[in-house]
Amino acid sequence: MDALLTDAQRRLRDEVRDFARQDVPRQLVLDMDAGRVTYPRSFIEDAAVRGLLGLRFSPAHGGRGLGWAEEIVALEEVGVLGTSLACLYSLPSIVGEAITKFGTGEQKERWLRPIAQGRLLVAEALTEPRGGSDFFGATTTAVREGEDFVLRGQKRFIVGAEGADVFLVYARTGPEAEPRQSISVFLVERGPEIVVEHVYGLMGTRGGGTGRVYFRDARIPAANLIGRLDGGAEVFYQMMIPERMTSAAGALGLARAALEVAVRYSDRRKAFGQKIRAFEAVSFKVAEASTLLDAARALVGNTARAIDAGDRPERLRRLVSESKKFATETAWTIVNHAMQILGGIGYTDVYPVERLLRDARLGLIWTGTSEIMDLIIQHEVYRELGAAPLGRDVEADAKESGRTEEKVYA
Repeated sequence: MDALLTDAQRRLRDEVRDFARQDVPRQLVLDMDAGRVTYPRSFIEDAAVRGLLGLRFSPAHGGRGLGWAEEIVALEEVGVLGTSLACLYSLPSIVGEAITKFGTGEQKERWLRPIAQGRLLVAEALTEPRGGSDFFGATTTAVREGEDFVLRGQKRFIVGAEGADVFLVYARTGPEAEPRQSISVFLVERGPEIVVEHVYGLMGTRGGGTGRVYFRDARIPAANLIGRLDGGAEVFYQMMIPERMTSAAGALGLARAALEVAVRYSDRRKAFGQKIRAFEAVSFKVAEASTLLDAARALVGNTARAIDAGDRPERLRRLVSESKKFATETAWTIVNHAMQILGGIGYTDVYPVERLLRDARLGLIWTGTSEIMDLIIQHEVYRELGAAPLGRDVEADAKESGRTEEKVYA
């Protein structure tokens, strides 16, 4: 895909690649997976020193003013480190999206630069114990009291919770209203009324500070409301873009890492007197993995360009959902191929494939399950293709297409 990148994008890729190779200690990756590090604050701070956070923020707010076409290039390089670090790297972009798209000028001035500089660490508090995909069933409430809102409730599976200084929180502000017209979004600074518990023994994606967050009558200044009151649905639908694009792009890096390990191993390992790459059972898995990775990268790249070009919201919903679904499922397939190629040694911690496999499995669940992606994709496909042909009406290109009496639909 090198030929499709601009010179500036190649320079950015090399910059992030160098950061992932030189600035992220091997021991940090191992300690996070072993639970010895529960939140790698230094990782975020080191990325900030290099100016790699908030790439899409405007230069006036500490960013580089880049687009999604550049951000996915950067994220693929971070993705080779695994899903925890890729997600933590993405959080400034995700939370920053809400501030950039819906925040006031004052909110942008106050929050974006410290986030880009790594002085203010953030997390998105979305999922609740009673539901994940059922977002509008949220029960966390924010009740107006004078110049403040009082926040009560809890969120769980919040990546970055342990280290976050500020949470982007969705809460119900109109409990009697229709669910899509009763959610609001707030920036909530950490304080004594906010309790974070590290309660999860995760299969993978460890060390990212994932926890449960309790809001116990936390007072939030009304000035911290993002967007309009009861307008959280607008924010939520916009946030599908950064949440799912960052998941997709990070998955590309994880898949590439697994493929690289498998290719090098199969070119050295010998069985029956020859390198195992000589056996189609191995080499065909490599061929399939490479094809899938290139296809996923192309889809994610096409979606990034569509976002940057300002394509129609309904088309972006489809493309973003397709990208997240295909990239994460591709990563899962490729890492499984890699483990099969390595055989028994792949199931040990002599190679990183077992860790990548544990990480990859979450990709099919978080920021919208593959099933939710299917739901969105089919809805938008029917909307776009169901009404009328986009070009030639190929239905008429059948010999007996005029036999309307044979076209019985009910």
